Amino acid sequence: MSSRPSGSFFTSGGVSGFLHIPPAPANRGLVLTHGAGANCQTPLLVAIAEAFESTGFTVLRCDLPFRQKRKTGPPHPSQASEDRQGLKAALAAIREIVSGPIVLGGHSYGGRQASILASEEPSVSDALLFLSYPLHAPGKPDRLRTAHFPQLQTPSLFVHGTKDPFGTTEELQTALRLIPGANELSIVEGAGHDLKRGRFDLATVVLNPLQLLMK
Repeated sequence: MSSRPSGSFFTSGGVSGFLHIPPAPANRGLVLTHGAGANCQTPLLVAIAEAFESTGFTVLRCDLPFRQKRKTGPPHPSQASEDRQGLKAALAAIREIVSGPIVLGGHSYGGRQASILASEEPSVSDALLFLSYPLHAPGKPDRLRTAHFPQLQTPSLFVHGTKDPFGTTEELQTALRLIPGANELSIVEGAGHDLKRGRFDLATVVLNPLQLLMK
């Protein structure tokens, strides 16, 4: 990850975040958002955005509505539908810039809300990127967050660490069998829920598998 400022501040129609426009855009876009305890400026999201930008993607990493309302603290369950509307607004914003395929992605809570949105509206994006999907709360493997998985039709890439307390890779592999759409699991050895803050081979683990799914 570079030390220069990453992306340009972006705000439009209730969407707030940072926009990455590559020197030679390839007419592909990525909307990327954060987990429950973070914002769109986390090192992981910046690293992912810069990696996609380097391959021609226009990237919008944005704060969910709950984070726009307050700088700290987790979202309340009653706000989840509003956060999904925020994702739809971000997708609409990037479609004003990019007319080609759009990927919707998120870390932890952001990814979970993206998956629920895609299960309800399969055409909302062309592919999905889930960074550390929160399969269950730590220590509660019997309370899986997979009820919507059988409705997921969009090609999906799950990136998961072997030391993630929100679900083992074995548990996630089992859960992915519920998904009828094409899906892949990329494993980051030794990574916890923060996925080493993006300090791993992003091309091998994220970029290449996702682009293969999109073909």
